[in-house]
Amino acid sequence: MELVCPAGTPAALSAAVEAGADAVYFGFRDRTNARNFPGLNFSPKEAADAVALCRARGVRPMIAINTYADAGDDRIWRRAVDIAAEAGVHAVILCDMGVAAYAAERHPGLRLHLSVQASASNPAAVRFYRDAFGVRRVVLPRVLTVPQIAALTEAVPDVETEVFVFGGLCVMAEGRCALSSYATGLSPNKDGVCSPASHVRYEQEGEVMVSRLGEWTINRFGPGEQAGYPTLCKGRFRARGREGHLFEDPVSLDASALLPDFAAAGVTALKIEGRQRGKAYVAQVVRGLKAAMAGMTADRGRAADPKAFLEGGQATTGAYARGWQ
Repeated sequence: MELVCPAGTPAALSAAVEAGADAVYFGFRDRTNARNFPGLNFSPKEAADAVALCRARGVRPMIAINTYADAGDDRIWRRAVDIAAEAGVHAVILCDMGVAAYAAERHPGLRLHLSVQASASNPAAVRFYRDAFGVRRVVLPRVLTVPQIAALTEAVPDVETEVFVFGGLCVMAEGRCALSSYATGLSPNKDGVCSPASHVRYEQEGEVMVSRLGEWTINRFGPGEQAGYPTLCKGRFRARGREGHLFEDPVSLDASALLPDFAAAGVTALKIEGRQRGKAYVAQVVRGLKAAMAGMTADRGRAADPKAFLEGGQATTGAYARGWQ
């Protein structure tokens, strides 16, 4: 299995390469990229330089063009595909069917990967994207169990599968987030911004720190309690007389204990989430997971302690194992 690593900046990309990434994915500094945040991402020249660096070091560069194009005007998405192809990327990661059709027709030699944003989670969906656009790999939504992943790879063996193994989680059906759009008017799937910083406020009310997203109060933190970024789906809410994380606890995905299971299921690539993270985080996580992969055995022995590179000290295996059932 190859390790696919995130890069939100040229510095993070260099850190991923130095740490031993097999592949690196990054995006342009515009709405074509689902991590369209100030201070992140790549200009066309920076992207071309990043591709050259990756190629020189034997790392596979991938550009994410993973938002949905505007109705009636998909020019910036088409241009992003053209720039990526001209730069010589290993693959582009797409979700919009119109953009995928353009890429397949205009650049027939360009390798296409299907973004998790497309939410293809069954053999029929994967076959459709393969047959219609020549998709070579699908990034699977974080809602499948390991046996379901194994069944999918067996049913469509000529399409590679990539699964998230570490980083942030999303409680919505991949590619169909509505919460942030409702609260701010800006869409993660159209504009590439989830809980955008322009709508975030922290306000001190006595000893309580209140975090808000737009007009929504997301959380209230008592004295000494760490105030997290106010992502709406991970806020605390009061429902049915109880207060807590109604949608999802703010913990990280760490499926490193399942590496042998992913290998047995036929998974091609393991993906780290984190294009909003700094270069130190990227380097630490990449090194830790590479060590875990190198030390992987049938009895789940590992060469690295995941706590050494786990963000926040809390983790879940998500839906892969479904230990709650």
